[in-house]
Amino acid sequence: MAHSPHGNDQWKISHRANTTTQPSLSIGRSQSPFSRIDRYKPKSPIIKQDSPQHSHDHNEEEQFYTPDSTRQDAIVQQQTKVAPDVAIISQSHIPWTWWSGYAFFLTCCIPNWALSALGGKRTKLIQQAWREKIALCSVIILLCMCLGFLTFGMRFALCPHERETNTYSFYNQSTGQTELTWRTDINVYGRLYPFDTVNAFFATRYNMTLSRDFEGANLSPLFDADPDRLCSLYAVPSTEHCTVMNPYTPEPTAALNHSCISIHELTSWFNADRLLEFSWDDLKLQSKQPVVPNQPYLMVLSDTVIDIHAYLVANQSIFGDNVNMLLRQTAGQDATYIFSAWDDAKAAWPCISRMYAAGVISSDTMGCIAYEIVTDFFLALVVMLMLTRYSMALVFHWWVSRRLTLPGGRSRGIFAWRSIAGGNQFPKKHRPSNSSSQDTLVAENDLLLNAPKANKSDIFENDPRHTILFVTCYSEGRESIESTFNSLAATTYSNDHLLLFIVADGIITGSGNSRPTSEICRDLLTLVDCGPDEEEPAFEYEAIADGARRVNRARVYTGHYKSIPAILVVKCGTESEAHPGNSKPGNRGKRDSQMILMTFFQKVIFYDVFSPLDYEIFWKMKRLMKAGLSPDKFELVLMVDADTRVDPDSITHMVAAMNNDITLMGLCGETKVANKSASWVTAIQVFEYFISHHYAKAFESIFGGVTCLPGCFSMYRIKAPKHGGWIPILANPDIIQEFNVTTVNTLHAKNLLLLGEDRFLSTLMLRVFPRRQMIFVPQATCRTIVPDSFAVLLSQRRRWINSTVHNLMELALVSDLCGIACLSMQFVVVIDLISSIVLPAAILLLLAFFVNLGFTDSPQYQPLFILLATLGLPALLILFTAKKVSYIGWMAIYILALPIWNFVLPIYSFWHFDDFSWGETRKVNELNTTHVLTKDEKPTAATDNLTVEKKLWHVWEQERLKSPANRPQKIKRSLPNPSPTLAYRVTTVSPQAVTSTPTIYPLMYQHPMYYHINPRPQHQQQQLYRNNMHLMPPQPRPQSITMYHQNHHPMPMYQQPQQLSQNSHLQYDMNRRFSTSFY
Repeated sequence: MAHSPHGNDQWKISHRANTTTQPSLSIGRSQSPFSRIDRYKPKSPIIKQDSPQHSHDHNEEEQFYTPDSTRQDAIVQQQTKVAPDVAIISQSHIPWTWWSGYAFFLTCCIPNWALSALGGKRTKLIQQAWREKIALCSVIILLCMCLGFLTFGMRFALCPHERETNTYSFYNQSTGQTELTWRTDINVYGRLYPFDTVNAFFATRYNMTLSRDFEGANLSPLFDADPDRLCSLYAVPSTEHCTVMNPYTPEPTAALNHSCISIHELTSWFNADRLLEFSWDDLKLQSKQPVVPNQPYLMVLSDTVIDIHAYLVANQSIFGDNVNMLLRQTAGQDATYIFSAWDDAKAAWPCISRMYAAGVISSDTMGCIAYEIVTDFFLALVVMLMLTRYSMALVFHWWVSRRLTLPGGRSRGIFAWRSIAGGNQFPKKHRPSNSSSQDTLVAENDLLLNAPKANKSDIFENDPRHTILFVTCYSEGRESIESTFNSLAATTYSNDHLLLFIVADGIITGSGNSRPTSEICRDLLTLVDCGPDEEEPAFEYEAIADGARRVNRARVYTGHYKSIPAILVVKCGTESEAHPGNSKPGNRGKRDSQMILMTFFQKVIFYDVFSPLDYEIFWKMKRLMKAGLSPDKFELVLMVDADTRVDPDSITHMVAAMNNDITLMGLCGETKVANKSASWVTAIQVFEYFISHHYAKAFESIFGGVTCLPGCFSMYRIKAPKHGGWIPILANPDIIQEFNVTTVNTLHAKNLLLLGEDRFLSTLMLRVFPRRQMIFVPQATCRTIVPDSFAVLLSQRRRWINSTVHNLMELALVSDLCGIACLSMQFVVVIDLISSIVLPAAILLLLAFFVNLGFTDSPQYQPLFILLATLGLPALLILFTAKKVSYIGWMAIYILALPIWNFVLPIYSFWHFDDFSWGETRKVNELNTTHVLTKDEKPTAATDNLTVEKKLWHVWEQERLKSPANRPQKIKRSLPNPSPTLAYRVTTVSPQAVTSTPTIYPLMYQHPMYYHINPRPQHQQQQLYRNNMHLMPPQPRPQSITMYHQNHHPMPMYQQPQQLSQNSHLQYDMNRRFSTSFY
C-alpha cells in the first residue's frame, strides 16, 4: 500500500471531530448532521423506511458523514461510481405496526384470496392498502357518529323523558303582571286532554255533552283517581255523585248520577302525555290568597304540584294531625324534604300525590341541564372560532397585508414579533433563536461580522434577488405553455435577476397535441447550444422511482425566452424505455422534477458530489447568466404550473415580501379562476377559490403558518441569511431526505407522496422550520384553468381531499408551531382536520335539522345559528375584502352546491383512499409504471448493476476542460473556473483508494467570510501553499476581490499568499464548518 510522504494526517482539511463534544454527522432523522447537542429535539421521520433509502445525494452523506468516517475518507469514495441499493417493493413484506394490526383486525373476515379473486387486488401491498382504507373509513364513521351524538343523540341520552307541558301562567310584558294562560284543553289530575276528545268520551260513554265554558277547566272531581285503592287506610271523601262547578256560574252544571269515573277508563280512551306546568311564582301567588272556590291552593312534593284546595275546603284531618299540620303550613312551598323526614307523612305521600295532583313544577333534570350546558358550550366554541377566524382574516387584509410589500415589512408595530426586516443584511435587532437544532444551519460565532446596514427604502429597489422561475410540464399543449411563458416574460421584475427553469416530465404527447410537450417547450425557446432539430446528449441522475427506473436520463437545453434566460430539462428516460410500447419514457412524476432543482442547490451549497445531470445544469447555468453568475447566487424560486398565467407585478410583490422579512421561507399569491363561465362546474369553484385564500390562508398568515402553498403559484426561499452566513431552507437536507422517498408501502405514505406533493412540501417546511413563516400575499395574483367537467373535478378533489387529510394528520403532531393552547396554530390544524373528516355528517345533520324543524314544536336551534354564521360571515368578508358585488352571486352558486362540496366529494374521496392514480402507479396505454416484484422473483441484472457516476465539481470541471474532444464546439463558450480557487493537498485513506488524492475547493460564495477561519502554524501554511499551487487551474488574477482577516481587516487576495492560506482555510467538514441554531 502506497502512502503519502507526509503521513495520513499531516495536511487534512479538518481534524477529526471529537465525538465527545461534536454531534453526529449522520443525515438520518435520528439526528441531523447540523445538530447542536444541547439544542437537539428528536423527531421521527414522517415516512419510515424499512430498507436503506437513497436520495439524490443522501446516499453518500449517510454513508460518509458519520462519526466513524472523516471527510478525507469520503472524497475518494465520492469520486467513484455509486451503486445504490435498489429499493424493491416486495409483496411479502408489510411493516407490522399497531395501525396495520387494527386494519387487519377489522377486515380479518375477508381473506387475501377473496380480495384477489373478487376484488382484483392481486398484490399484498394493494390488499394492505384496501385494509387500511377500511380502517380509516371506520375512524371517519366513528367521528361522524360522535358529531351526530353531540347534535341529536346526547339529548335523548341525558334528557330522555323530556316532558311536553303547557304553562299555567305567563308574564305579560305590556301590563307587567302574571296572567293565566288561555287553554282549550281539559285538566284531569295534571294531565291535559284535548277538549273534543273528552267531550266525545262523555257523549259516547255517559250521554253527556260539555259546553265550551269548560275549555281549560279542571274536571278532576269527576274521576276516581284511586281505583287501585292506595288510600284504603284513610277516610277519603266518597266517590258518589261527583260534580264539577261551572267556571262562570256558581251552579254545578257538570254532574254524574252515579259513582265517579275510574281514571283508567279515561286513560284507555286517550293517553295524554302533555302536562300542566306551574312555576314557583304560581305557587307563591296562589298560597298568599285565601281559599276560594275554583282557585287552586298549591304545594310541591318531588316534582308534582299538589292542589290541596279540596282538602282545605273539607276541613278534615284525613291523614292525621301531623300531616294535616304539614299540609297547611307548607302551602306554596316545596314540602319534599319535610315529608321525607316524617314517617306518617311519608306513608301518606302516595295517596296525596294520587288524589290531589294538579301538574308538575317547572324544572329540569340534571341530565337536561348538562345537555343544555354541553350544547351551548359547543355552539359558543364553534361560533367563537368562526368569528375569530373571520375577524383575524379581516385584520390581515386591513393592516397586515399592506405591510408585506412595503419597506420594513411587518417588523414595525404590533406584528414585529413574527418578522425581521432587512433582506439579506444582518438584522439590526435579531431576536435569539430558541427552537430545535433540526431547523437551520448557520455560521459559527466567529463569522458574526458587522455587515453594512441596508437603507429600508432601498431594500427592494436597489437589491433585487436572483430568482428561479420553475415551471413543470407534463402533457400541456402549446397554448397553455406559451401563455404561462408570456406572463412570466411580461413581469415587471428585472430580467437580469430571473432564470426560467423548465422541467418536462418525460416525452409525453398530451391529448389533442400532435407533438410531445417537451418538443413544444424546446420550440418556444431560442436555443444557444444547438439548432431547433438537434438534441443534446442525455445525462444520468437518480430519480424517485423503484427498481430499474431508479436511474433516469435527461437532456439540458439552454437559451432564452424573449429576454429571459431559460434552461429546459427534458427527462427522456434510459435506453430500455425507448420502445414503441412506452407512451411515457422518462416520466417520474412532479415530485421528481422538484427534486432535480432542490438537490441541485443542496449540492451547490454544500459542495457535494454532482451527478452528470447536476454538473451539466451547473456549468450551463453559469455560462447562460449575465457576467457568469454562479448558481449559488440564486436565493428564491417561484414554482408555477404550465397552465397558470401570472400577473405582471406578482413577482415584484413576492420578492419584495421576501426582502422585507428574512423569516419568510415561503409564500403564495391568490389564484383566481380564469374560466369562470365555462360550465356549472367552473361556476361553483369561483367562490371556493376566493374563500380558501381570503379566509383560510389569510387567517393562517396571522400565525405565519399557511398549511398549503399551492404548487401552481408559490415562492420558496432556497437559502436565507443569518448571522452573516447562509442557512439552507428549500435545500435543507432534512426536507430533501423526507421529500425524496422512493419506497412507499403504507396508505398514509402514498397519500402524502403520490397525491399531494405540493402540500407535503409545505408540511415538511413547517415541520422542519416551525419558527419560520409561510404567508399569503394577496397583492400577487395569477389565473389558472380549473376543471370544467364534473368527472375531472371529482378526480382532482379526490387527490386534494385525501392529501389534505393525511397532511393535517402530520401537522397536528407538530407541537412547536406558533401559539399556545387554543390560540395556537396546532389547535387550528386539529380543528381543520376534524372539520374535514366530518363534512358528510355535517351536511346530513343539517338536513335532519330542517326536517325536525318542520315536524316538531321544540326544535334545536343551535345548528341554525351555526348555519347562519357559516353563510353570513363569508358575505361580510366579500364586502370588506373583494368589494365586488359579483362575488355575492358566486357565493349563492357555491351555497347551492354545498351538498357536492360537503358530501359527494368527501364521500367519494374517502372511499378511494387506496386509489393512487395520480402519481407513481399511474397507467397510460396499459403501461404500469411501477414494477412490483413477486415473492419468488429476483431483480434483473439491469437492476443489480444500476450506477450513477458522481464526482465533486472540480473533478467534473477538470475533465471537461482537459477533454475538448468531448465538446469541441462548446469549449470556447464554457465557463471558466467558477471563482478563484484554493487547493490544498489532502491525504486520504479509504478501502477504494490507496494513494493521496488532490482536492480543489472552489470559493462558491466568492468571499471567505462565509466560512470558518482556522489558522494554521506558519510552517504548515507555507508548505500548504507550495504543495498545492500546481493544482490551481490557470485563471486571471482578480484585483478587486478582498478577504477578511480574523480581526476583520481587509486583505487583498493573492498578494499575501501565506496569510491567505492561513486565514481562508476552508472547513468543509460539516461539524467544523458550521454551528447550528434553529429559527
